[in-house]
Amino acid sequence: MPAPNSQMPPAAGLPFPPSPQSAQSPPPYSPSAPPSTSSSTAAAPSFLPLDQLFTNPVFAGGLGLASLGAAAAFGRRALIQGTALLRRQLLVNIEISKRDPSYSWVLAWLAQPRDNSGFIAQRLTRLRSLSVTTTTKSLSKVAGEEGNGRTHADFRVQPGFGHHIVRHKPGVYIAVNREKASTTTTATGEPHETLTLTLLWMHRHVLAEVFTQAHELAQSFQQGKTVVYTARNMQWTVLGKPRLKRPLGSVILDEGVKESLVADVKEFMAAQEWYTERGVPYRRGYLLYGPPGTGKTSFIQALAGELDYSVAMINLSEMGMTDDLLAQLLTQLPEKSILLLEDVDAALVNRRQRDPDGYSGRSVTASGLLNALDGLAAGEDRIAFLTTNHIDKLDPALIRPGRVDMMVRIGEASRYQAGQMWDRYYGDVDTDHKGRERFLERLDGLGLFGGDQKDPAVPKRHTSTAAIQGLFQFHKGDMEGAIKMAEHLIPRTYEPEPPTVEGSIKSPA
Repeated sequence: MPAPNSQMPPAAGLPFPPSPQSAQSPPPYSPSAPPSTSSSTAAAPSFLPLDQLFTNPVFAGGLGLASLGAAAAFGRRALIQGTALLRRQLLVNIEISKRDPSYSWVLAWLAQPRDNSGFIAQRLTRLRSLSVTTTTKSLSKVAGEEGNGRTHADFRVQPGFGHHIVRHKPGVYIAVNREKASTTTTATGEPHETLTLTLLWMHRHVLAEVFTQAHELAQSFQQGKTVVYTARNMQWTVLGKPRLKRPLGSVILDEGVKESLVADVKEFMAAQEWYTERGVPYRRGYLLYGPPGTGKTSFIQALAGELDYSVAMINLSEMGMTDDLLAQLLTQLPEKSILLLEDVDAALVNRRQRDPDGYSGRSVTASGLLNALDGLAAGEDRIAFLTTNHIDKLDPALIRPGRVDMMVRIGEASRYQAGQMWDRYYGDVDTDHKGRERFLERLDGLGLFGGDQKDPAVPKRHTSTAAIQGLFQFHKGDMEGAIKMAEHLIPRTYEPEPPTVEGSIKSPA
């Protein structure tokens, strides 16, 4: 037998000989010996295999992407909040609605040419979106020129919708944002617009300069003109273009009437402190009554031009006009404006029958008008003029003191008015006033001044200043023609024609 320590030859098929440790037999089991705590023993399985999750490449990659996304979202939110904080601390915004009068003023101010010299100004203040406002005016026809004369067009370019930057003065830039809403708020279907001006907080004092210059520019456009406002969809809007101021001397009323009215209005305007000290509402009402064509509305327009006021008209017969709307409009009158309510007698006559279009009468009641003029909802600092052709149809409560403080009749043309109008139209050719005397005698012979005292057979007639003005305008520079056609001033009555079988068409179609 071989020796115990002798090495055995390697077994066939084994590349290496077995190690000495593997060749040894395991130790005998001993009940008293503790179990082995060798590191090679397998650990007990965990309930949450976190080690396996974190060592999983798919899970680790997804967790990394989610962390990056969360960090990016947090950074974006922090950047937005930081930018908003900086904007609140460094910038100031002012929003102007289209319903505000300053909207058109600021747009016209932005349209003014500016000095954009400089490297930064040339690259920042480029207006790429523009809008144009066109106004036309007819020019007088030149002698020898054919056609209806020329037309002058004025184009005003202003910033369009979008973002713009303008330079107010060196170092001061204003960001402009003009937006158009998708919804409409007016009965005309026009979308609502807003204009936002943004500038540095340190330049906030510039806003006062902007609005002051814009207001002065708007006043320069309206210099020598009268603005007429009308009520539309619960707000005041400018009616057409501003009209040229009518001279007060162009309105010929009876002797002393115009002077007394103008003096009373100017006295009221100078007595605001007197009203305030005594707790009396600072408002005054006037009622001009008389036949049509006597110059009631013309006088109000001329008075507005004399006082440098605008005219705010309300049509009480308009469909949709209610007592609440009327009260609201009268409390929001444009500043420095004369309130004009024409033909109040016709406006307050409700029609009980229903028209074919479904209109069942006017919705402004007499009580609503009374409360709007002199009630709890009535505004102050107001000059109101009411006109009517039939004063006998008015409610006595409407013309009581407090609502109507002064009533003046503007009647038919008198001898004084006819003579003043003659001098205004033919004073340059009738230097000796002989033509005026012939014209007045002609009107006396026709009885147009209420009859002829010398001849009782002459019928008592009357004419209006509007008819005399039409006669003079028809005979421009021809006073003899005006005298010859004086009989056309006799009021005519028109009888309705009898109905015909053929209808209104007299010729075959």
